[in-house]
Amino acid sequence: MDTRGRTKVAELLKMEKDVQKVWEEEKIYEMDAPEELDKAKFIATFPFPYMNGFLHLGHAFSLTKCEFAVRYQRLRGKNALFPFGLHCTGMPIKASADKLKAEIEEFGLPPNFPPDSELLPDQSLLPETNSESTIKDKAKGKKSKAVAKSGALKYQWSIMKSLGFEDDEIAKFSDSLYWIQFFPPVTVEHLKKMGLGIDWRRTFITTDVNPYFDSFVRWQFLKLKEQKRIDFGKRYTVFSPKDGQPCMDHDRSSGEGVGPQEYTLIKLHLLEPYPKAIQTICKGKRVYLVAATLRPETMYGQTNCWVGPDIKYVAFTVNNDQDVFVCTRRAARNMAYQGFTAQEGQVNVLAEFFGKVNLILFFLLQILFLPTYEIVGCRVKAPLTVYESVYILPMMTVKSDKGTGVVTSVPSDSPDDYAALQDLKNKKLLREKFGIVDEMVLPFNPVPIIDVPEFGKLSAPTACDEAKVQSQNDIATLVAIKDKLYLKSFYDGVSILLVGKYAGRRVQDVKKHIQKEMIETGDACIYYETEKPVISRSGDECVVALCDQWYLNYGDHKWKEATKKALQGLNTYTDNVYNNLNATVDWLHEHACSRSYGLGTKLPWDEQYLIESLSDSTIYMAYYTVAHLLQGGVFDGSKCGPLNIKPEQLTPAVWDYIFYDDQLYENVKTDIEKWKLDKLKHEFNYWYPVDLRVSGKDLIQNHLTYYLYNHVAMWPSDPSKWPRSVWANGHLLLNNEKMSKSTGNFLTLVEAVERYSADGMRLALADAGDSIEDANFMETMADAGVLRLYNFLTWVIESITSLDEMANHPPSTFPELIFQNDINKYVQISAENYENMQFKEVVKSAFFEFQAARDRYREWSMMALNRNLILRFIETQAIILSPICPHICETIWKLLGNVKNSIVHAKWPTVEPVVEELSKQCAFLEDALHDFRIRYKSTMASKQKKAGKMPVEKPNMAIIYVAAGYPPWQELTLTTLAKMHEVACGSLPENKILSKELLQIEELKKHAKKLMPFVASVKESYDQKGVEAFSLQAQVDELDILTRNAAYLVSTLQLQAIQIHTSVHGGEKVQEECRPGKPFIIFQTEKVCKLILINPTVGSGYFEFETAVLHGETVNNLKQRIAKRISVSDAKQILLYRYSDSIFGSRMIPVLENFQQCTEVRSDGVFEVDNRRQPATLSLNEDGYHHPIGTQMIYVVV
Repeated sequence: MDTRGRTKVAELLKMEKDVQKVWEEEKIYEMDAPEELDKAKFIATFPFPYMNGFLHLGHAFSLTKCEFAVRYQRLRGKNALFPFGLHCTGMPIKASADKLKAEIEEFGLPPNFPPDSELLPDQSLLPETNSESTIKDKAKGKKSKAVAKSGALKYQWSIMKSLGFEDDEIAKFSDSLYWIQFFPPVTVEHLKKMGLGIDWRRTFITTDVNPYFDSFVRWQFLKLKEQKRIDFGKRYTVFSPKDGQPCMDHDRSSGEGVGPQEYTLIKLHLLEPYPKAIQTICKGKRVYLVAATLRPETMYGQTNCWVGPDIKYVAFTVNNDQDVFVCTRRAARNMAYQGFTAQEGQVNVLAEFFGKVNLILFFLLQILFLPTYEIVGCRVKAPLTVYESVYILPMMTVKSDKGTGVVTSVPSDSPDDYAALQDLKNKKLLREKFGIVDEMVLPFNPVPIIDVPEFGKLSAPTACDEAKVQSQNDIATLVAIKDKLYLKSFYDGVSILLVGKYAGRRVQDVKKHIQKEMIETGDACIYYETEKPVISRSGDECVVALCDQWYLNYGDHKWKEATKKALQGLNTYTDNVYNNLNATVDWLHEHACSRSYGLGTKLPWDEQYLIESLSDSTIYMAYYTVAHLLQGGVFDGSKCGPLNIKPEQLTPAVWDYIFYDDQLYENVKTDIEKWKLDKLKHEFNYWYPVDLRVSGKDLIQNHLTYYLYNHVAMWPSDPSKWPRSVWANGHLLLNNEKMSKSTGNFLTLVEAVERYSADGMRLALADAGDSIEDANFMETMADAGVLRLYNFLTWVIESITSLDEMANHPPSTFPELIFQNDINKYVQISAENYENMQFKEVVKSAFFEFQAARDRYREWSMMALNRNLILRFIETQAIILSPICPHICETIWKLLGNVKNSIVHAKWPTVEPVVEELSKQCAFLEDALHDFRIRYKSTMASKQKKAGKMPVEKPNMAIIYVAAGYPPWQELTLTTLAKMHEVACGSLPENKILSKELLQIEELKKHAKKLMPFVASVKESYDQKGVEAFSLQAQVDELDILTRNAAYLVSTLQLQAIQIHTSVHGGEKVQEECRPGKPFIIFQTEKVCKLILINPTVGSGYFEFETAVLHGETVNNLKQRIAKRISVSDAKQILLYRYSDSIFGSRMIPVLENFQQCTEVRSDGVFEVDNRRQPATLSLNEDGYHHPIGTQMIYVVV
């Protein structure tokens, strides 16, 4: 943004600060429950952000959905509440504080780190995304950009330095309590700068630091345990070995939403002779290569086993050291936490070796005196297969970071396996490269085991042949085939097993049975790993572990069914969100709700554990309803609120009384007065349930689902307290790219406000997008938004100061009626968009299109603007845009004279029904103008082509032809299209079919060249207007519209005269081109006569100028041109005089007081130019009387 743009931002920021000060002084967003519960209300909530850093633009994007909705609902007359909490529960704050403490202990204060040790190659040790958001000078820390470009910082101290903190302040962050003291007030300060309409009295922090909220969470969990919703036992859980505890979503720096994935671990018994690496150490033990598969039912078709030739494998002991497993070290680490090894977390590695050593690696290992053992070419006994034994073969695409690095090969049903096996079969050199002899490969062919619809009994070979797969390196093609076959063979439920005990049955039905029997016979076992890599906040790659833990039993059938019922009554706005929630409820089982490290509330019955961050954030929305009375806006609850209730008084029975209507005060046994508890109960009953919960799409599969589950559990017999709606949006891109500190493509909330102003940022956020797909914040849009808002404010000020110059009458002219109708239309459309949470569409209808309607009115109006319409437009614009841009709208509201009340308390505009006829007339004129301008360009281009380099005269007049109907062949075409549309049940066939059908009609054959272009225009019209496109009659009175706007047409097309006729007066081309909705214009250059116009008014600022008068031009049109030339808004202010003596009169100086030598001319007079002699002469025809004009006329402005 240039300097002028920055000046505008500075002015907007100053205005916003003034507005925010007034809001705060008037406590305008503080909302209490009224005495009567039937008063309409609306409460919206947003997941409270984590307090280990500052908020970024992504936070701002999601929370604006709440903000916009609440402000809109307030305009609709509801008591609307937007509370906002601050989350401190979890591991990140504690981990960061402990890292700082450790760095101080090891490296001193301030730390003296080893040189060249501050950077890591990745972002794994960075805190949560929002932690680099900054305030004031800290937002512009000099190191942050350089660091962002060079890599992740290794030390927590360095991270804090990069944010602009000084050494003495960083040291304070080694105490986790300081994070909780520092970030919440700064977060609130930032949100206030953004102009959020939040009731800050209800704001609080979590964890046991806040005794009020701590008591609330303890009550919640006691209720859940009382209902047997919480169990204890070993469960497969994403686990951080470094942290020694489960790693929940909020504890992760990457991999949020990722859970454990179950595999069947196939045990491939290694047959002797063993490879050198394990010949001695494995003597007397059973050795298994273990392969993780999702498809145990395909093991009947194994032809070999795959390993990665360049992957390093380990042999380690399992089953109390009786057996040996071979797989990657990464997989062995996972298994060590799942009960496979003798000691949890310990892997007893016997040997380490590559799948197959290539020559370069062989010589390198020889030089380093390292072993060069390998396993390619060894034999294994594979369970269920028809082959007695199969060989271990090399595969280039085996991954070391997924599964075990060992892969079973089923080429009959796996495209990858088939392609790799064919490579070895067909390429002798490839076999020789890896020391593979023919008998290891050639005898082994795909075994038919499953009949897959469309692909037969050998689905993978069939699919590969059809897709023309050349080798295992055709990765993209193989992925597509694999996905298609997997769906067909299992999820479609129609593939049939051909072999084994369950032959003839559907694969879907027998998959689990086969897995269970393989486990029982010792040929397989259950193995878990994370679906995708998960990195903890401490930088640890997580495993899946069997952990003793307290968990919420979300798999309970009755609980699941009740949650389904709640989901059915939930408004999710889009099917995508509903389907995601529904699917999550289907698969969700246990969720660990406890941890041993971090901050939070202790489990009431087992205080060695803390309640984790996703579990203390499921019903806290209920706490919002009473927080202001308990804490009174003191974040940590260190002081009593207005009711003077102490935390220790809030027993479970007290909470029961507040939140349940069936509780009697006499049974509570408390010293809290009844009226106080009744007031708390009243607040809860008025505000609950939550009308809108907003969240990012990444929380659908955890937080939002748990939110539903817990509301159902806490209010099982009162569905009226269950959530009413949920909105989930996508992530926010910045300039079409993912926001990333490492690339520098990142904006904090406060940076965005300072750069674009609060309203400028809010406008761009609203315009960024609304679907579950990722939205896009464009900085160019934000820049443009600032200019639009500033220019609008400037125009409002100018308009208000010039109201006296405007016309003051009820709307009557064509532009006025259209403008009035547009105001009504866009208010209605904007209301629909707000209701549907379509804020990008709101920006379009309530600002862009609304402003465009004003601009169109100003453009089309050939007289003074209408004062009443302008005032109505300004007021309406301020109100309907105020949820998006409240500061500038508040300022405009005050400019309109609303000094004593805020726009926050305004009511949504009441409008008249939209007159569709006027909308059609407006659309017709806009379309006609568009066509006329294209025709004008075409005419000029044609003239210039003929003239070459010579200048050409511009047209000075035009004839417009309007059609009463279509030519016969077009009527026939439309009638036929309408019939085809009806037969096709509301759609039109493709052009190829249309052309074939239409050209079979004899009457249309001779119009073959024009037929399809005409059809194309009809289809385009159909896309916009629907079946109206087939109508044989004009939708509006085109002749009347063009005639009423003739003066504007002359002005905008820079002509001097226009004639409007029906098409019957035109030639053959006019007859062909002109049709309803498409008037035809012909531009002409007609004879003109020069005329000098003199203004005799002394000191008026209006001067003499020369113009050209066209033959046939009216006096009224000349007045319009004069008004435009001298910038007079209404041509009626122009008086035009001719000299009574056209020859000698012009030689006398006219005096205003004595116009006896002049005669005022009538507006309906018509000028006539006589070119028969030179110079041409000009006369005026008034009702058949011809008056010579001469070379001069007089004009006066009144």
